[in-house]
Amino acid sequence: MELHDGGQRMVIALQDYAPLGDDDLPLQKDQEYVLVKSTHPDWWAVQDSQGNTGYVPSTYVAEKSGKNFERFEWYNKNITRGEAEDLLMKEGKEGSFMVRDSRQAGVYTVSVFTKAPGSNGEKNPRVKHYQIRQTETGEGPFYLAEKYLFSTIPELIHYHQHNAAGLITRLRHPVSLDGGCSQDIVDLSTADQWEVDPEELTLGQEIGSGQFGLVLEGRWRETKVAVKMIREECMSDEDFKEEARVMMKLCHCKLVQLYGVCTQGSPMCLVFEFMENGCLSDYLKDRKGRLSQDTMLGMCLDVSEGMAYLESSNFIHRDLAARNCLVSKNNEVKVSDFGMTRFVLDDQYTSSQCSKFPVKWSAPEVIKYCKFSSKSDVWSFGVLMWEVYNEGRLPYENRTNAEVVESLNKGLRLLKPRLAPDSVHLLMEWCWKEKPEDRPSFAILLHELASLSDL
Repeated sequence: MELHDGGQRMVIALQDYAPLGDDDLPLQKDQEYVLVKSTHPDWWAVQDSQGNTGYVPSTYVAEKSGKNFERFEWYNKNITRGEAEDLLMKEGKEGSFMVRDSRQAGVYTVSVFTKAPGSNGEKNPRVKHYQIRQTETGEGPFYLAEKYLFSTIPELIHYHQHNAAGLITRLRHPVSLDGGCSQDIVDLSTADQWEVDPEELTLGQEIGSGQFGLVLEGRWRETKVAVKMIREECMSDEDFKEEARVMMKLCHCKLVQLYGVCTQGSPMCLVFEFMENGCLSDYLKDRKGRLSQDTMLGMCLDVSEGMAYLESSNFIHRDLAARNCLVSKNNEVKVSDFGMTRFVLDDQYTSSQCSKFPVKWSAPEVIKYCKFSSKSDVWSFGVLMWEVYNEGRLPYENRTNAEVVESLNKGLRLLKPRLAPDSVHLLMEWCWKEKPEDRPSFAILLHELASLSDL
């Protein structure tokens, strides 16, 4: 607990909070507030820097440098390492975790269950233990992975609940001695409105493949659909359900729509709207020399509209490219392939498997530090625009990944496409600014592209 003027107790906002009533106070993530009253378990009174006082949910704030964790469902005070392993192994859910006291007084350990493959490539259910460390004994910020420092342990846990960032898996499901694994999101098998009866699904020819399985043409209730079949060895049930939950949260005319899921059979699958003209990269190559300036600008505008929606919803794509956009029978382009999408409260995701990303579409901070954000998506969008105006050409097509990285480190960028107007090329260059904060948002890109389409 840190004391400020007059011995005041300070708290830090873990996330934004919009007031629900006149007596509430808005919170801004990472801002400090004076703790005025904390007698109620669910609502605390705090004061902001302007002297305004009001109530906020107690779980939205954490005492600065405080170590009173009893109110958090992830904390188990009196539990040994062996007991933690037994409890988490019994729970058996990927990412089940708890924070417990270490043998050393004042030190805490995160224990997390994973089914991640071992060195032999086979599934290896086990519990990993990470000691929460400080940069300076008893004084410095807390961390699990050294690049990610936090003023309080609740902030650290909150971050790693949405980002693996060096851990073997994300902290997904808090486990307590009292109640086992807390209920996170409704199980998909009970979500009848999304469950597709396998008997109603007819499968046809293969139309694509990806990291997690095949994509087949199909029919569902007389509607033509695309069915993404999940290879059992490539994705756990929990990961499949998480991907489906991501898709269910997203609904926009410029995103490929999810119709439903099959969780009852094997393999499990996702059922999407069918896009007759396939992926954008092939579409561009097949129509080389036949696309007008208006058509190419319209393609970029379609994608920017879908990405602006993702941005406003605090989602990042992480693999935006022409190959991951699909074209409808009306030649409308929609953003697809959310297999690597993650919902992140702080607009940044650090991959725990950071070697697996497409270098030629990746921003410098992704290549150097594996840091993904909406602004790294913006960089990728600049490359996608380059693909469109080069009619499906592969960026840096004659260079290795190592040569691309070397060029980017020297400040070099892709050359202006012959078909791109200066106004569009300027937007590409804006997307490729070295610093993420210097790049435009998708909301701005959408506005700029819409303005160009009106000329």
